Amino acid sequence: MYTAHPDRYADMPYRRTGRSGLKLPALSLGLWHNFGPDRPAETQRAILRRAFDLGVTHFDLANNYGPPPGAAESALGEALKADFAPYRDELVISTKAGYLMWPGPYGEWGSRKYLLSSLDQSLARMGLDYVDIFYSHRPDPETPFEETMGALHSAVQQGKALYVGVSNYSPEETREAARILGELGTPLLIHQPRYSMLDRRPEDGLLDTLDELRVGSIAYSPLEQGLLTSRYLDGIPEGSRAASDSPFLSADTVTEDLVEQLRALAGIAEARGQSLAQMALAWVLRGGRVTSALIGASSTQQLEDRVTATHALDFDEEELARIDAIIKR
Repeated sequence: MYTAHPDRYADMPYRRTGRSGLKLPALSLGLWHNFGPDRPAETQRAILRRAFDLGVTHFDLANNYGPPPGAAESALGEALKADFAPYRDELVISTKAGYLMWPGPYGEWGSRKYLLSSLDQSLARMGLDYVDIFYSHRPDPETPFEETMGALHSAVQQGKALYVGVSNYSPEETREAARILGELGTPLLIHQPRYSMLDRRPEDGLLDTLDELRVGSIAYSPLEQGLLTSRYLDGIPEGSRAASDSPFLSADTVTEDLVEQLRALAGIAEARGQSLAQMALAWVLRGGRVTSALIGASSTQQLEDRVTATHALDFDEEELARIDAIIKR
């Protein structure tokens, strides 16, 4: 029987999410990859247990995470039943709906029918009465925002979610979503954008919008599918994501110029006493504008390495300038 470490809250920083009362760990565990039938169940449970022991209280999912779709939620459901039943009130569990989940006209996007049906299915897979955060995973260009936001509001009213969020919304879409939700009485808690040293689109207005609205943020892909780790410093290694048929990272992405940039960044990280991955996570979290960064893990050792990033989150101006010069050259 799993017993959580008594000092699990000693080292992890927690940050308030926007203007809400909810605090999230600086690093949250995403179950996008590594939680499906192709991974040993005991390995998955070991990662979740170790994460919680290290103060990672937030597990982030979506209905289609796997593969196959739904597998990650099912895997978490088994772990919750086996290991975390006594700790449910110490966990923040989030899920999303928006991308293709089942065939036909009601299996994706942002209709009320799809979102609320998907949430019911997610709760059944995880064996939960509610999730802490339910997201619209992407904006629907053909469904009025009033309907999509109304569905999120209904999830809260029905007791199936405590908070709501959006992901992949532009600054303008985020502002409209927040306005509608505010009028309904269910504040927008959080936005989940893609953000890393190599993908700075949130700096083009989104972070300013979130600051103005007092909405939290949680960055996904802060390590750019593994590019911002030591794995690609000598090109594309065998067994890596870029060497596979993964739709998320192609071999064409790993150019000679990019490898040179990664090596230069790794040099800055070494001078800071960090690995490249640790520095990349710290960079996303610098200054406190981002509430949390999502990490994945294929082993407990990898998880432990990532969490160490929270020990050095500050950068001086020279370091930031050197990073900018490398990325922008």
